[in-house]
Order: sequence, then structure tokens, then C-alpha cells
Amino acid sequence: MNDVRARVSPGAATIDEATAALRLEGCSSPRSWSNGPRDRYGWHEHDDHKVLFCLEGSIVFHTDDGDVALQAGDRLDLAPGTKHAATVGSQGCRCVETTKPRNPGER
Repeated sequence: MNDVRARVSPGAATIDEATAALRLEGCSSPRSWSNGPRDRYGWHEHDDHKVLFCLEGSIVFHTDDGDVALQAGDRLDLAPGTKHAATVGSQGCRCVETTKPRNPGER
């Protein structure tokens, strides 16, 4: 991922397309979750590379490098150790996430 700690890939992924892509990349079993409007997650980080697809609604991830907004169908890749928080959009959100093996040279 070079120096980019959080990267969004805009798209229109469905749950089937998202899980197929994650399986092809050798990711762990995905887990689905959802939140109500304007729910928040406090600052934290993960030891592994996190991959998340926003399937419905929207969510904004806050990072030290700025905010990263996701709409339905978008994908977010977070490098290991990326500090982040999140705020769910006004319509709530439904997501699927997993971890994937680190790339060579990834912290």
C-alpha cells in the first residue's frame, strides 16, 4: 500500500461480489455488521490489514490523514496500525469486513 494508510475504492459491490473478492484475496472469513444513524466508534487500530465494504448507507472513517467517506458499494483498505475512528451516516450502514494477509513490506 506504499505510504497510503487508508484507501477507498469507489464501486457498487453487492454482498456476493464483496465476499467473492475477499475470498480471492485470501482474506479471513468476512463478518457482517450494521449500525444505526450517527453511531460512532472511538479511536483504535488493528494489527492486521483491514478490508471493509460498505453495502448500504454510509460511514466516514476518521484517520490522522483526514476523513475517508464510504457510500454503498465502496471498499476501504486500512493498513495495519492505522489509527481510526468512525461516524455512521444519517441513514445508518451495513458493512462486511475481514482481515487479509500483509503485503511484503507492510508495517
